[in-house]
Amino acid sequence: MAAIETSRPAPFGAITTYRAVNALSNITSMFGAWNDTRITRKALGKLSDRELDDIGLCRGDIEMLGR
Repeated sequence: MAAIETSRPAPFGAITTYRAVNALSNITSMFGAWNDTRITRKALGKLSDRELDDIGLCRGDIEMLGR
């Protein structure tokens, strides 16, 4: 009985290309999360203490967002 190998090696550079694209994707998503947090902090910073109290936050809580 003959054994047939059904797996093939990846083409030259395919794994490196995959890792580079994956790293770029991770960096892009991290930048997006950072930007969303920055915009949220900026918007909350413009609210008055009374408005922050209405939504259950204080000034000190704004800096803790995203950490």
